[in-house]
Amino acid sequence: MKKSSMETLVAYINDNNVTDLFEIRDEMATELEKNKAKAESNRNLYAEIHDQIMEVLESATAPVTAQELADETGIAKGKIVYGLTHYWADEVEKDTSKKSTTYTLKRDA
Repeated sequence: MKKSSMETLVAYINDNNVTDLFEIRDEMATELEKNKAKAESNRNLYAEIHDQIMEVLESATAPVTAQELADETGIAKGKIVYGLTHYWADEVEKDTSKKSTTYTLKRDA
């Protein structure tokens, strides 16, 4: 079930005082809160590793792969790729023209 569907259903149950569904509402509300907490935790994690990744990119003398960033920082490659493509895409240049995707910091023109 989509998050928006669960939120709509919980709001409907609350607004219409549907007593038969209170247990379901509570379970769904708990699940939504858990998901919200997990999302916040992930945002905090990416905020924490941001500077570390940017420092490595800043000091690099050539474009680097996500694996090289992982080797340098000890951070999981998957987390790095996700951060580079979802959180920091406006800060890095991604080059997919070669066998391995590489990243560099965007430079001010």
